[in-house]
Amino acid sequence: MTFRSEFSGLRQRLADFTARFEEKRPNSGTEKAGSAPFGLLRSIYFNLRNLFTQDVTREGLRDLLKRDPRETFRYFTQGIDFTSFGPFPWYKRYPAMVGKIFLAMAYRLSPPRRIAFAIGTFLFIIGWAKFVFTPNGSGVRWWFVSIVILVLLLFMELRDKLDLKGDLEIAREIQFGLVPSQPFQEGGITIHCVMRPANTVGGDYYDIIELSEANHIGVVVGDVAGKGMPAALLMALLQGSLRTLITAGFRGPELITKLNAYLCGSIPENSLVTLFFGELNLATGDLCYVNAGHNAPFLIGDSRTLKRLSSTSIVLGITKESRFEASETRLEEGERLLLFTDGVSEAFNPKGEEYGEARLGEFLQNHMNLTQSQLIQELIDDVLAFCGDARPSDDMTLMSIGRQSVKS
Repeated sequence: MTFRSEFSGLRQRLADFTARFEEKRPNSGTEKAGSAPFGLLRSIYFNLRNLFTQDVTREGLRDLLKRDPRETFRYFTQGIDFTSFGPFPWYKRYPAMVGKIFLAMAYRLSPPRRIAFAIGTFLFIIGWAKFVFTPNGSGVRWWFVSIVILVLLLFMELRDKLDLKGDLEIAREIQFGLVPSQPFQEGGITIHCVMRPANTVGGDYYDIIELSEANHIGVVVGDVAGKGMPAALLMALLQGSLRTLITAGFRGPELITKLNAYLCGSIPENSLVTLFFGELNLATGDLCYVNAGHNAPFLIGDSRTLKRLSSTSIVLGITKESRFEASETRLEEGERLLLFTDGVSEAFNPKGEEYGEARLGEFLQNHMNLTQSQLIQELIDDVLAFCGDARPSDDMTLMSIGRQSVKS
């Protein structure tokens, strides 16, 4: 029996139990809610059932059992070179490894909590020693005190995490409010976009901007180095700066030059930004673009051909003296342009293998018959299937720009 069938069977048994409960409950048709013990028990039962079954998925439980423990261990042990313990005999190697893990965990706590963590661990060791070497088993008292300290410490950390999670959820809503949420369709041009942050918030950016020129829009896909809240803040800075410069009338290479100069003075030295900015004529399909170190988009022809729009300049945020050039192409009727960030092509599976742009190109060749929205969703599903138990480590953003014939 598979895990999916076991879980489905559990939900069915809960439903059957509810039905039998309703049949046996007296006056089930006339009793007012909460007016009798059965009403209270029914409310408690449904609250508990919803608590432990609502939004529970097979993938979520699989992550809990497989992916989350592995990533938790990796998080607390990053920076520890376990191979350096190889030459030691086992009775020195394992204590040394445990000591390194203890220090790595302690340094992630605030100084007062480090003390509590050290005391709880020390008491646990004393309890273990007394339990092993003392016949009367007096170590149980030490263990109890140790568990109380560690559980209290756990609840403190959990409280901080839940507070932060609430803030991150608000930040996520704000971030998704900064980018278009609905497909764009005008003059035969249809644009579909999807952004999937690796964490609650991310550093990818896409936008569709109406320009002052008639029948022109700006299409943007960018990627801020990093992920999480720092990258999200830089993403908001990038969007605000770009829109301000566009409103001021800057276009093409001059626009990107101004943007780069501002970013060089505003972002940390170890940060950089890749950006694809294009000015699209909705009537003719002409596209004038600047590709500042971004992944080369795929131009999908109606004859099952693929063409790449390679970079025209270096990434943003390196030096104010950078020079940017523009290139031009045309989106013919029936053609589509797929823009993406490196979170798609640089996704890794548990074996350390990269999804890669070659695999991406092969996928596009084999799925050209799909609609724009279907193509994006199928591509994301294919990347996630390739990753398997390895959670994607970078944000993924996709933008599909298609041009259809306009009937007169």
